[in-house]
Amino acid sequence: MDFPDIHSFNQIYDCIVIGAGIEGSSTAYRSAKLGYKTMLLEQFCLPHSRGSSHGPSRIIRYAHNELYYAEMMPEIYDAWNRLEEESNTKLFQQTGLLLVGKSGNKKVEERIQVLKAMKTPYEELTPQGLHRHFPDATFGPDSIGCIDKMGGVLRADKCLKCFQDQFVAHGGILHDEEKVLEILPGTLVTVVTNKGKYRAKSVAITAGPWSSKLLNPIGLEPPIKVWRVNVCFFKEKSIGTYSKWPVFFDATDSGFAYGFPSNDYPGYMKMGYHHLWKEIDPDERDYKIQGESQVDIEFLKKYVKTHFPGLEAEPAIVETCMYTCTPTEDIIIDRHPVYSNIVYACGFSGQGFKLAPIVGKMLCEMAYGKPTSYDLTPFTLKSLLARSKSKL
Repeated sequence: MDFPDIHSFNQIYDCIVIGAGIEGSSTAYRSAKLGYKTMLLEQFCLPHSRGSSHGPSRIIRYAHNELYYAEMMPEIYDAWNRLEEESNTKLFQQTGLLLVGKSGNKKVEERIQVLKAMKTPYEELTPQGLHRHFPDATFGPDSIGCIDKMGGVLRADKCLKCFQDQFVAHGGILHDEEKVLEILPGTLVTVVTNKGKYRAKSVAITAGPWSSKLLNPIGLEPPIKVWRVNVCFFKEKSIGTYSKWPVFFDATDSGFAYGFPSNDYPGYMKMGYHHLWKEIDPDERDYKIQGESQVDIEFLKKYVKTHFPGLEAEPAIVETCMYTCTPTEDIIIDRHPVYSNIVYACGFSGQGFKLAPIVGKMLCEMAYGKPTSYDLTPFTLKSLLARSKSKL
């Protein structure tokens, strides 16, 4: 193989981060800001819509099903605020998060208990209160609600670009259109790409849907699957009807429906259906999948027709992204059991974007041999495998 950059192999980086999605960009930014010589590698031309970090919006919230996620949120909110200040870019819109479900729904109750434990502002709604607060929606007579008042929207595309821009501003080296072909462990890790090869004291793998393709060859087999997800935009019958809405989760009998106020594309409300579909190869994302590939769209059409009378029931825009999911939908942050200078994070299961500042911080702490700011135990591969078995 021809390696055109003849000087690259003679340089030794403190850390090479593989994958410039939100987790990798956050990790690289953190490393460079701490003064470490850092390279960030991305296989596609930036910006792109091939992975899981593109698009205009993501949800941020305190309302999680596990306390250990919520306990990180104060620092996460502060980190996004600091990035706003550093970049002079508005990244967060506080809209509140509405949780909806039938009375006694376990998923809603779990999240209410977490909000109570965190002592963060929230408001529980009876069926009558739900209708009074949100007359433009039609929820069932046995539906209850809860508003996580700190919930809101992260401007995803802007968040990603700010991390990357600040990374470069702090002296980081960013290479896009450079695909990693091989990782060779050792005291110095060698990373071989389609354009060159590089050496580093540590490597952080944040490859999203491509994680298994990089982790498996070095002896790591996290139980992750890649799913193609459709996100639909439904046109308002009267523009602005849902522009002041909170983001929302509706714990239906078959999975979470979720949505955003109609601001991504003014006059159109973004909705998705959090459910697990057929596994795909991330390199074949756009190949048509028969049958189940449209189940989420059909679900959302019926959902909108039933619950949102102010929207046209046929989606005007359909966009595609990928989830990388674990069996329990918990994330993985861990290090290689043999080569401690290789760390990785994957399996974010559609909930990882908001966590990126802390994921990046912890990966840097691990890469540089420092104690992690939060207990790593819930996020290790070993813990995930144990929880997966307990669910069987």
